[in-house]
Amino acid sequence: MMRALYSAASGMIAQQYNMDTISNNLANVNTTGFKGNLARFQDLVYQQIQAPGAPVGASIVPVGQQVGLGVKVGSSEKMFTQGTLQQTGNPLDVAIEGDGFFQITLPDGTTGYTRDGSFKEDPNGAIVTADGYFAQPQITIPQNATGVNIGPDGTVTAQVPGSAQPQTLGQLQLARFVNPAGLSPITGNNYYTETAASGPPVVSQPGLNGAGQLQAGYLEGSNVQVVNEIVNMIVAQRAYEANSKSIGAADQMLQTAVQMSPFQ
Repeated sequence: MMRALYSAASGMIAQQYNMDTISNNLANVNTTGFKGNLARFQDLVYQQIQAPGAPVGASIVPVGQQVGLGVKVGSSEKMFTQGTLQQTGNPLDVAIEGDGFFQITLPDGTTGYTRDGSFKEDPNGAIVTADGYFAQPQITIPQNATGVNIGPDGTVTAQVPGSAQPQTLGQLQLARFVNPAGLSPITGNNYYTETAASGPPVVSQPGLNGAGQLQAGYLEGSNVQVVNEIVNMIVAQRAYEANSKSIGAADQMLQTAVQMSPFQ
């Protein structure tokens, strides 16, 4: 009887985690480049009452007896599906259409990765993120430039007075990972960092080697589907309630057993 109480309690804890994940997805429905999380669960160890295949006389037990002991959170996986492209008209806003990440120099000198292409120009003309972190490779726009353009292949050009042809300033590169779900998002601010699970980055020109193309004047929106998240929220809430009722039912059964006990 006590197994039912603890199994149901583990289910309530798991659904609380699920609800936390769904709530974070909904909170970031308008976050540029945000990728939603999906909670996955695993069953806990089983108490083996009778093992399948155990010998019984001249025969064997065809089906065993096991009692599960609940559930646990297996993982919280980032789903790197494409978000909707939103037109902004800002020449330094860049969306990735396809696979890949922009490379950013973080304050500690390490490289971060992001799908958020809302770039800005710092006082020295360098292309930076909204937090002031340099894009890699570092590209500087001349102070007298009258227009900037970022091509689908990442080539950054600027129109400079006195020159009929645009001046090439550099080329943005994209990083791809064998397992992007293994990237660590703990730095926040739309940035990821490399881990042993993600594998090393494969850097290439946009549009080549499986990397996506760039769309200047656009930003990639969140890939969170509000309707799906609301449905998932309802399912999680009902599962939580069902586990709560299981605890109530187990409690009533224990109460009945205690009331019928001859030792009262």
